[in-house]
Amino acid sequence: MNRTYELMFIVRPDMAEEDQDKLISTLESAVTSTGGVVKNVERMGKRRLAYRVRKFNDGIYVLLTVEGSGGLIHELERRLRVTEPVIKFLTVRIDEEQKRLDKIKAIRDARRKAAPAPATAEAAGEAPAVTA
Repeated sequence: MNRTYELMFIVRPDMAEEDQDKLISTLESAVTSTGGVVKNVERMGKRRLAYRVRKFNDGIYVLLTVEGSGGLIHELERRLRVTEPVIKFLTVRIDEEQKRLDKIKAIRDARRKAAPAPATAEAAGEAPAVTA
């Protein structure tokens, strides 16, 4: 069963752009070779880290949105773990969260259709009556 994951990783701030491209293409080929799909690659650029990691205060953030199996994610995490320029990485499964948000939105839309429009003076755009 395929699930959707967000895989964010941070690489060293001094990593060359060609090396970043090479790392991302290696990860993408690992995803496609195991039957997964890379939905999105977002380069978020250099940012300050919340705390010092491996003597670095800054890092280059990259976010991959991947659809695939758990085994695929294990393989990607293994590759990131052994890749020296990668400072940190985090994988989050997002399909359940997306399903939950869609369900909440459907409930909200159903309530809006069921509730009649308010018939007050304010809703009609008129000023409310002031009593003294």
